Amino acid sequence: MDALIASTALVALAEIGDKTQLLSFLLAARLRRPLPICLGILVATVLNHALAAWLGALVASVLSPDALRWIVGLAFIGCGLWALVPDELEDTEVGSAHGVFLTATLLFFMAEMGDKTQLATVALGARFEHAFSWVVTGTTLGMMIANVPAVYVGQKLAARLPVNWIRRIAAGLFVATGVITLAITGS
Repeated sequence: MDALIASTALVALAEIGDKTQLLSFLLAARLRRPLPICLGILVATVLNHALAAWLGALVASVLSPDALRWIVGLAFIGCGLWALVPDELEDTEVGSAHGVFLTATLLFFMAEMGDKTQLATVALGARFEHAFSWVVTGTTLGMMIANVPAVYVGQKLAARLPVNWIRRIAAGLFVATGVITLAITGS
């Protein structure tokens, strides 16, 4: 259960103001079909984060517990520092030739590649290597918590959210998780 709660909270907060949340706004504004956009986000996130959590668990099975603790701890601290940097979505031309669902799925899958939430999922997969399904469920839930409202409510809500403070809180949670991971001396 710790893996689910930690994964959901870290990703949901880190996603506020992230490029994939900005992509949610963009898709909602251009395609105006919220349900297929949300389903595309869901499918892309499950696929992307399942690969990331699997990679984290694989790394965890190969490295010594002490080396893994340092790598995961420093990765969380790095994600925390990265969370302080605002994301800007590049001007992406969104076409709907293959349908709204496919467009959203492909764009989200690509946008998540190398993103801080994907790297956090790798670290969470390594940290909770025996809770793979909880990590994927939690990170996917976190993405949906942050992005579904962005699709349905759009920029009106985003303009009212204190994104800088949310970004700082997310950064603090990542850094705290990293420090706690480094402080754990092993079981």
